[in-house]
Parts: sequence; structure tokens; C-alpha cells
Amino acid sequence: MMNGTYPVQFSVDYPDRPLDRLTTFFRLIVAIPIVVVLSTVSGGAWQSSYDNGTTRAAGMAGGLLVLGPLLMILFRQKYPRWWFDWNLQLLRFSNRVGIYIALMDDRYPSTDEEQSVHLEIPYPDAHRLVRWLPLVKWLLAIPHYIVLFFLDIAAIFAVVVAWFAILFTGQYPRGLFDFVAGVIRWHNRVIGYALILVTDEYPPFQLRP
Repeated sequence: MMNGTYPVQFSVDYPDRPLDRLTTFFRLIVAIPIVVVLSTVSGGAWQSSYDNGTTRAAGMAGGLLVLGPLLMILFRQKYPRWWFDWNLQLLRFSNRVGIYIALMDDRYPSTDEEQSVHLEIPYPDAHRLVRWLPLVKWLLAIPHYIVLFFLDIAAIFAVVVAWFAILFTGQYPRGLFDFVAGVIRWHNRVIGYALILVTDEYPPFQLRP
């Protein structure tokens, strides 16, 4: 744990300023380019070739590394640093895109700059992780999946209400902002525990930091 808190730390700076109403109104449209960019690094594949077979092209993208770290922890008690760095940076990028779509920031998401989204995960000491636990973490996290299903529905309604509030007032209601941020924080904790396997500490059932 870090200073008595859960290892996966997430926060979003509240925009204490008028938000751009025009880009808010068209947010789902203006977000398309960065969503496409995110999709190219978060998983997928493409390939093409001419009929004569003389010219071929193929491309693939990875997404979060899950199985690799699982096997390394299980058999070697290692977590390669570059795998950890990839997962952390991809999560940070995807969170910036998610925050933008959720109207919590009107600055276009950067592929590498932190901006208003802060996600901190300490590099795990694999020797302190229980070797067999990654095999069942996905199962142990099922209660979180159920709770998050309903929280996600509530968050969607909160974003819709915030959309109207921003259009009329230029402000994101602070209570709604904190709720949506809490739901995203919960998601990141579960991902850290059950998918990228950076901690054995079970995620708390709470929205607050």
C-alpha cells in the first residue's frame, strides 16, 4: 500500500473554469479521431494483399498485457519492467480518452502528456506477489464486475445530465464529476488487481480515493 491507500491511485483535476460548450455538444463526434488512435494500440489487426500475392501488408496492436505477466509471475516470479510500463501508459492514455468522452475535460486527449488525469501504480515486487493468485483473480473480482455494471449505468446517466448542465451553465456539477471519477477509479483498481496483476490487495468497494 502507498501511505495507507490502495496501490492504484487515480484522480482527475476538476475544471474550475467554463468548459467549451461547442465541443461538449459534439463530443461524440470530435472524439472519433482519438478513439481510432486508441483502438490501434489497444487491440486489433489488419492485413491486405493483391490478388497475385506479390504484395502483402499486415499490422497488429497489442492492448493490455495480461497473459504474459500472469505466466511470468506464476513460473518465474518476475514482472518485466517494460511490460509494466506499457500497461501503465496504455491505461493512462485510455483514461484520458475516457475522461474526454465523459466531458470531464475539454482539452483534446494527449497520447503522452498527463494533462488533468493522474494514474499512479507502483512497480510491483513480483517476489512479494502470491504466485498462484493470478490464476483466480479474475474469479475473485466477479463481485466488482456486478457492482460496476450498475455503477456504469448510473455514470452514463450522470454524464447525460452533466452534458445538459455544461451546455446551459458551462460547468460540470461537482457532485456528478466526483461520482463519475469514482466509478472510473473503481475500474482502474479492478484492472490493476485482476488484469494487469500489479497487486494482491483486494480492491475496496468504494468510489473515494
